[in-house]
Amino acid sequence: MSTLDLEKCDTLQQDPLSKLEPVITNTYIAEDDTSLSRSRSSTVSPLNDDYPDGGFKAWATVAGAFLALLCTFGQLTSFGTFQSWYAEHQLQHMTPSTISWIGSLQLWVFFFSGGFVGRLFDAYGPHVLMIPGTLILVVSTMITSICTQYYQYILCQGVFFGLGVGLLFYPSLAAISTHFSKYRATALGIAVAGSGVGGVIYPILFRRLFTTCGFAWGVRIAGFMGLAMSVLACCLVSNRLPNSKTDEAKSSHRWLDTKHFKDVQFMLLVLGSVFVSLGLFVPNFYIVSYSASHSMSPSLSFAVLAVLNGGGILGRLVPPVLSDTAGRFNLLIPSVFLAGLCTMVFWIFAKTTTEIMLYAILYGFFSGAFNALIIPCIAQISEIREIGVRIGILYSIISFSSLGGGPTAGALLRLEHGSYEGMIAFSGATVIIGSFFMLWSRIRINPRLLEVV
Repeated sequence: MSTLDLEKCDTLQQDPLSKLEPVITNTYIAEDDTSLSRSRSSTVSPLNDDYPDGGFKAWATVAGAFLALLCTFGQLTSFGTFQSWYAEHQLQHMTPSTISWIGSLQLWVFFFSGGFVGRLFDAYGPHVLMIPGTLILVVSTMITSICTQYYQYILCQGVFFGLGVGLLFYPSLAAISTHFSKYRATALGIAVAGSGVGGVIYPILFRRLFTTCGFAWGVRIAGFMGLAMSVLACCLVSNRLPNSKTDEAKSSHRWLDTKHFKDVQFMLLVLGSVFVSLGLFVPNFYIVSYSASHSMSPSLSFAVLAVLNGGGILGRLVPPVLSDTAGRFNLLIPSVFLAGLCTMVFWIFAKTTTEIMLYAILYGFFSGAFNALIIPCIAQISEIREIGVRIGILYSIISFSSLGGGPTAGALLRLEHGSYEGMIAFSGATVIIGSFFMLWSRIRINPRLLEVV
């Protein structure tokens, strides 16, 4: 065979590969264009399965949220201290139901602001909200220290303090949800435990400061404490996702998408939370006055509220940790049901100091579990970019039932001439009803009750 023939054979062997190479390459690009674009987009916007579930920034965010909730929601759940103090001092000429509107407005403004705060978090991240929230929280606290009239307490302690709580509460917890997936309930439980710690510290602290330093300076000292913890929280909390304003795909998002209201599982969870919030905070408002009416000393009566919130610390830690393996809904539902059952069975018959303290521990534990598990449950049935909005929607809706819970309980107390039985039955029944709607939501997700949900 000649040299020319050998060269032709080499050319024939190489030609098919050289001709097929562009075809193979083009086909691969055409068929896998979607996955390539996904790969490119994942460098801009992390996907749902890219959660680090740990690391310095993630746990720093948990620590910052813990501090934020300690000085915000921890104070808010301690309003029973102010309820009792106002009834004995500044607002002694007013009925308990009228005074409780201050605490109910705190809850309503705090909850109702969730819809707006959640949407702003999704667009701009936590710091745009937490920094002005710190300013509002501290200023409202300082002005409360010099208030003398009912309308002044309504504005400063009710409206503005509640707004400050909302601007710190929602962004810090939503930021945690962007760092964790597998251990989300555990991380959120640790953060929400901050509100339980605050609920233990503040009733004892306020009572001690009010009697030694006076009401004005007692509130101011709490304001300085809140300033220090809020500033530190702003430095620690971070958001893993880029802000929506830099992403073209998010720029067209509406403030309120009606698709959320078409999600039956989510709306059943919301409806259950409406009933729960109607009665959940009644013990926080009235356990101090109830204890005093059963011959407890003033200092011991305030200690009961601290014990209730102390039980909430364990409730905010143990069920969330267990729920990461047993299922978030599987722990939420029995916890809510038992919170209502404790009120119906234990509180209504609690007369002695031991019985009241036992009820406070049990109720604090189970009600604390609701506060810790409701957000992981929302996140579990939501897209990552919708977690902030959905948390806000839920809290905005339940703000109205929370607003009416305290005054309704006060009205029942007045109608029954100081008897607490009607108020206790109202609180327990509404929480139990709420647990059944949550069970309905869980069945819609997975009807097999033994499955992890």
